[in-house]
Amino acid sequence: MVAPLVQRKIVKKRTAKFIRHWSDRKAAIKPSWRKPKGIDSPVRRCFKGARPMPKIGYGSNKKTRYMLPSGFYKFRISNAKDLELLLMHNRKYVAEIAHNVSTRKRKQIVERAAQLSVTLVNGNARLRSEENE
Repeated sequence: MVAPLVQRKIVKKRTAKFIRHWSDRKAAIKPSWRKPKGIDSPVRRCFKGARPMPKIGYGSNKKTRYMLPSGFYKFRISNAKDLELLLMHNRKYVAEIAHNVSTRKRKQIVERAAQLSVTLVNGNARLRSEENE
């Protein structure tokens, strides 16, 4: 397996989800975040003790944004020809086979990736069932 060119430590400022105000009290209010817009809302007015709102300051480092824990970035591919794009960039990107690719095409992609020494994130998906038969 190819090692990443640069291995940076990924720092997440916040890992907990932002949940919607009052979603823990009323069943009709789902927890997915919505900005409070009421004139008296303590969350909108940022009172002490109110739940936090998403802000730009919670954003992650530009150099590690979208980076996988392995140090690579994902690149989605749909056919074996897309792998040629990663030929010179196999130390920065790993290939991810799209969900709608058939088993026959997946076999071709896995073989071609091994030839080009491109790492696949989901290389063994949908291939196990035919080996068992």
